[in-house]
Amino acid sequence: MPIVTPEKYAEMLDAAKAGQYAFPAINVSSSQTLNAALKGFADAGSDGIIQVSTGGAEYLSGPSVKDMVTGSVAFAAFAREVAKNYPVNIALHTDHCPKDKLDGFVRPLLAISEERVARGEEPLFQSHMWDGSAVPLEENLKIAEELLERCVKAKVILEIEVGVVGGEEDGVENAINEKLYSTPADAIATAKALGYGDRGYYMTALTFGNVHGVYKPGNVKLRPEVLKEAQEAVVAEFGLEPGSKPFHLVFHGGSGSTPEEIAAAVDYGVVKMNVDTDTQYAFTRPIADHMFKNYDGVLKIDGEVGNKKAYDPRAWGKAAEAGMAARVVEACENLRSAGRSLGA
Repeated sequence: MPIVTPEKYAEMLDAAKAGQYAFPAINVSSSQTLNAALKGFADAGSDGIIQVSTGGAEYLSGPSVKDMVTGSVAFAAFAREVAKNYPVNIALHTDHCPKDKLDGFVRPLLAISEERVARGEEPLFQSHMWDGSAVPLEENLKIAEELLERCVKAKVILEIEVGVVGGEEDGVENAINEKLYSTPADAIATAKALGYGDRGYYMTALTFGNVHGVYKPGNVKLRPEVLKEAQEAVVAEFGLEPGSKPFHLVFHGGSGSTPEEIAAAVDYGVVKMNVDTDTQYAFTRPIADHMFKNYDGVLKIDGEVGNKKAYDPRAWGKAAEAGMAARVVEACENLRSAGRSLGA
């Protein structure tokens, strides 16, 4: 199917919140990882989200070019072509963007989408993330207000982060401490600044102990009840329907999370869960296996010629894509989106 329209994307996220499931948002940095993500979603019968980080966008532009906008535009164009051949809905998203990269990443991409929409076309990306976790909440939400206004005009969904995700991703590192837990006051301040869907569609990454990186189960102290308390606080503050979930929530830093923690987060309104570390390993592990098993083929040892079929990038690339696709299927199953594609 074609990359989703803004209306279809909103339908996907609303259906996920109502049906208590979430979409894996798979980070990619190449055509191979993009193809692996697409195959994984198709194999699972799940709609999904494919995203690029600032580092991934730089890499996509060429290691010597390192231009985030060029890489993002190229990624979106390629994804639009290859996604047509898969029977599921796919949305394109840009991941964590800190304040110092807004002018070189999100704002230029929004300008491109504004121009496309003015011509009667679809936006380039379906959603963008502003990561204001490193600045004071008041400044975070002030920037979010400006971006939400532009996103509405560009028919793009904004994702924000309120709170801090620990660990390291793309050079942004945060300590693991009590700042990893968003408060009900944070949630109320967010709703006061951005509304609860009445002023524009946005997603909120409230933090509940999330940590980027690789951790064994039990090492990350998640408290999904933080999300429940945040939803309830906004309902009470604004007199919304009891039991409703005003926020479309996002789960960052999920490596090492237990199935029970993931399920609880989804029950409390998570509709998108970022998956990167686990799929990176799932892609690389089959390559390592191939190289070890075909050592004398991939290397020209002692003046020999090696084996072209062994060192052809397609040989190990297919194995890598299959490994990553299988991990995407697992993510869809954990988040209950498998078999629930909305179709065209």
